[in-house]
Amino acid sequence: MQAAVLDAPGASFRVTEIMRPQAGPGQVLVRISASGVNPLDLKIAAGQAAHARQMLPAVLGIDLSGVVEAVGPGVSAFRRGDEVYGMTGGVGGIQGSLASYAAVDADLLAPKPGNLAMREAAALPLIFITAWEGLIDRAHVAAGQKVLVHGGAGGVGHVAIQIARAFGAVVYATGSANSLPLIERLGATPIDYARETVEDYVARHTQGSGFDIVFDTVGGATLDASFNAVRRFGHVVSALGWGTHALAPLSFRAASYSGVFTLLPLLTGEGRAHHGEILREATRLAEGGKVAPQLDPRRFTLATIADAHAAIRDRTAAGKVVVDLAS
Repeated sequence: MQAAVLDAPGASFRVTEIMRPQAGPGQVLVRISASGVNPLDLKIAAGQAAHARQMLPAVLGIDLSGVVEAVGPGVSAFRRGDEVYGMTGGVGGIQGSLASYAAVDADLLAPKPGNLAMREAAALPLIFITAWEGLIDRAHVAAGQKVLVHGGAGGVGHVAIQIARAFGAVVYATGSANSLPLIERLGATPIDYARETVEDYVARHTQGSGFDIVFDTVGGATLDASFNAVRRFGHVVSALGWGTHALAPLSFRAASYSGVFTLLPLLTGEGRAHHGEILREATRLAEGGKVAPQLDPRRFTLATIADAHAAIRDRTAAGKVVVDLAS
């Protein structure tokens, strides 16, 4: 089968023929239609993601959508011809989705939303799972709560807005000036972080009491800002906890903090079935018109992966970037 192989950090992808895998016990062989590209893929390719533990040479690509070609022993949830999607590899020594086929753990997959194209489905797994784990599993978002999403136009952020609204929350989101129209279209109240201080928008939107839930998708100083934006007994969730942070503002509010590490089931094997469960919720919400990914309109292939990565690195992407694999 065809695959894009990365031989060393910072090298160019090499499109070549490699052996097609077979579905082992508990696995499904997927004929891949599309591969979603995430900022993490760029970090892995550059050798800057030690936490992803991907030894090179390797086939990268974390997210996929495609069609079940074969099922291995012990798999009863899927059959040949099913359209599926999932966050299935590209880290921890597991083959990624920049290839024609992948043999993946069936627990990681879910039926593709019937109303989404393969490209749209491939854009969802990592960002939806991250947003769901933060808002639902950790913070237990509920109707009527005020939720602040930092980086509301980003991959995780724009899905987090949609999930929170689907659960009845009142959503606010920070972004740069040019991203505010998208945030507003998604149904959140936009906040220009460059023009308003934390104190200003907390006063304006919560009468100074703070937000029930703050979801940080940016990290660094934005996580520190989150500790100052949460209400008493509220909850801060972050998908990017890098940096040195003062916890006193959080403690003085008797608020709590949770981190989300979406890769953990892939790296350890623990909790993989829950990822499949989360994506079944994604399918339900997508088919109900509650969640849809924003896609960059450009088309990329195995031969133009470098261009796909450049779109993210140079911040020219207008939505999630997807690589097409089906002919």
